[in-house]
Amino acid sequence: MKFKEEIRTELLSSKTVLDQFLEEEENLKQVEKAAQTISNAFNKGGKVISCGNGGSHCDAMHFAEELSGKFREDRDPYPAVAVSDPSHITCTANDFGFDRIFSRFIRAFGEKGDVLLAISTSGNSKNVVTAAEIARQKNMTVIGLTGNNGGQLAEFCDVEIRVPHSGYADRIQEMHIKIIHTLIYLIERMTKP
Repeated sequence: MKFKEEIRTELLSSKTVLDQFLEEEENLKQVEKAAQTISNAFNKGGKVISCGNGGSHCDAMHFAEELSGKFREDRDPYPAVAVSDPSHITCTANDFGFDRIFSRFIRAFGEKGDVLLAISTSGNSKNVVTAAEIARQKNMTVIGLTGNNGGQLAEFCDVEIRVPHSGYADRIQEMHIKIIHTLIYLIERMTKP
């Protein structure tokens, strides 16, 4: 195999980021707190809205569909939606600018008691930060999945799960999907049937 060592290096790099995340007990507490926050919202009739850009957009959709559809076991669906409607995104970007594609959705559908899952590997995606600002104004709880130093998003989070990695975003995204799957697992355990 011509690229065997490069493959090994890439996988070990991913493992290193995971190991660093697991070393900090506070990270585990934040994951549990985020799951409990979403579960509490569901138990009280609220919903979760997720958003992000690029790979984080895909993660936001994956998170929502696993909750409204099915993760591992059959159960009732949970009210979860990602801001991913192409007609909303293109209309809003055209009329108001790309920075407001998520916040306009939050203004339309977010309610007190709901949760926003805001995903940004840098924490500095303007449209995600703006969505978090609007969510806070609407008395929603903001959970952030971030990386590096948390960026601007950190100041708007009620719960922040930060991957302490300052390298390439793909390592942070790999951790985000692991965290998302763990959140879903915990939400299913915590939420009333």
